[in-house]
Amino acid sequence: MKLRLGLFVSLFALLLGVYVYRLIQLQVVSPRKSASGAGTYTYDTRVTAARGEILDRNGNVLISNRASYNLIISGYALFNSDSPNESLRQLVRLCRELEIDYTDHLPVTRGKPYEYETASYSDSWNNYFRSFLRQNDWDADVSAAQLIKLMRSRFRIPNDWSDEDVRGVLGLRYELDLRNYTNLPTYTLLSDVDAARLAELMELNTPGMQVQASTVREYNTSYAAHILGRTAAMSPEEWEVYREKGYAMDAFVGKDGLERAFEEQLHGTDGILRTTLDREGNIVSQYYAVEPKAGSNVETTLDISLQRTTEEALESFILKLRETGVGAKEEGKDAEGGAVVVLDIKTGAVLASASYPTFNLSTFSRDYADLVQDKYAPMFNRALMQAYPPGSIYKMSTSIAALNNGVISPRTTVEDRGIYDYYEDFQPACYLYTSSRQTHGIINCAQALTVSCNYFFYEVGRLTGWQKMDEVAKALGLGEATGVELSETRGWRANPETKRTLYSDPAYQAFTDGDIIAMAIGQSENRFSPLQMAVYTAALANRGVRYKATLLNRIISADYQELLYEMKPVVASRLEISDDAYATYTEGMRQAVAAPNGTANKTLGSYPVPVCAKTGTAEHGAAGSDHASLVCYAPADDPQIAIAIYVEKGAQGGNLGSIARTIFDACFATSTENDTLTPENALN
Repeated sequence: MKLRLGLFVSLFALLLGVYVYRLIQLQVVSPRKSASGAGTYTYDTRVTAARGEILDRNGNVLISNRASYNLIISGYALFNSDSPNESLRQLVRLCRELEIDYTDHLPVTRGKPYEYETASYSDSWNNYFRSFLRQNDWDADVSAAQLIKLMRSRFRIPNDWSDEDVRGVLGLRYELDLRNYTNLPTYTLLSDVDAARLAELMELNTPGMQVQASTVREYNTSYAAHILGRTAAMSPEEWEVYREKGYAMDAFVGKDGLERAFEEQLHGTDGILRTTLDREGNIVSQYYAVEPKAGSNVETTLDISLQRTTEEALESFILKLRETGVGAKEEGKDAEGGAVVVLDIKTGAVLASASYPTFNLSTFSRDYADLVQDKYAPMFNRALMQAYPPGSIYKMSTSIAALNNGVISPRTTVEDRGIYDYYEDFQPACYLYTSSRQTHGIINCAQALTVSCNYFFYEVGRLTGWQKMDEVAKALGLGEATGVELSETRGWRANPETKRTLYSDPAYQAFTDGDIIAMAIGQSENRFSPLQMAVYTAALANRGVRYKATLLNRIISADYQELLYEMKPVVASRLEISDDAYATYTEGMRQAVAAPNGTANKTLGSYPVPVCAKTGTAEHGAAGSDHASLVCYAPADDPQIAIAIYVEKGAQGGNLGSIARTIFDACFATSTENDTLTPENALN
């Protein structure tokens, strides 16, 4: 009896254990596709978390989310209907009629001759395809045409269907079949369907097709497109990175700008919606197994009102320049693009960053073909990604190098004789001499900055040497990363290493005497971005203290109740500037505006807030007008705002003061006008 009783208890315990194990498997481990009762089916759907918002420094929401609708298909309800294939055929036909591109990852071309398109998909999707072949015991090297025949037979597609209908339905059957033995979420046929199309599609009453609420990005401004960025579906290369971070395969991610820079903060955590259906596809129950968690909000340093003013001022200037040009030769009528960066001098915060031409994020997809073909490359962020020759705005750096090292003093003078003939094989002329056969006469450093005398700086550059000039330029941020959160070009400074890097031919690698004196006036191989020029200008205003540039102000919780992170000013470098050097370049920049013969006097001389400025006209080695540059800061006695402006083939930097004037108006709440385009370096 004891033996029989023991065997009975053991058998009962074994059966109970198997039952409990199976129950756990169905209800805990694998509940996503389980029967939850007689004639019902339970599945899980991933619910995309709302992406965090992007705001300007004043709390204006620049990018938010709007409600959208996705269409998902449950295979359980579909395949419990009378004619699932015919339902799918009607669906794909209507999608074609409405010109809707639905989700189809079957890696075979949509038309004959059938060929594989595996190269267009990520490794993960190709792995799913291999799983599909193995599940059906089909050879991995089966041809695309043979695969279509095998799938027609497997899914019982009628022989009298058109090839277009067959391929369309097979794509949907493939997607639904994968959900039976992989960890893929419920099949989303369409995302962000507009109301009209949604109504037409739902009229088909396709079994198992349901509407799921979601959100998509909404742009509340047409400005700052290059800075804000956009989101889109992941590329195969991006998926290899983001899948390690728990992203779903069909997740949208930041492609550029702030959307990309703060992807992980903005993204949020997706939820899981658990749904139970009956055989007819009616919802029996629905609840969140995992609540979605919205992403954090990113508050930027941008002032969208100032951004608007900056973009419009830059556009207006370039369009007017193309129309009228400057001077008798009408230089600048071939002006192309340009950029403006506005910085907070005390913190390095980017208040505005404009690149012209630009585009509208809201209509990006619709405009894409035209944007790609536009000869002025509107999608290119010139403010951060283009390295330009600075021209004469570099001369403050040369002045500091010479004065800091005792090469000259504030009282040192040089006689401008028009043509600098120290070297026999390289004899450049002062810009004033080439334009009017006049010279600046005997001048000191501050005066040379005021009138932008190249001759003076040829001599000072020769005496100072490239090493000392290069050290100062580097400390002031030229040719150095600014630290901004977006992608940027580092540019490069004129020095022997740069020439060896740029030129493979040894004949062009030597850093010559001509390079040294050209370097002193911002030419030779000097190439910097407008953002670097703005950082350099702020460092001059701060007497050598250079702050890291930033577009981030704060990160705030999704409900705006908790401050998660606040950016503090970061000092990137410090340059000790002597009293003589500081007084000299400050005076030179101030007189460039205030003095009648100053190169920025025509546009900024009457401005009610005192401004320090330096203009530049840069040769670029191509046909057409010279590039134009301008850097300035104000107020002169307590610097707050630094501006760098660059216009490709803008002819003369002095005219850019009209853009700066408009920006200063917005910053200092003044209203002035000065739109006259006048020649630079003219004698008064």
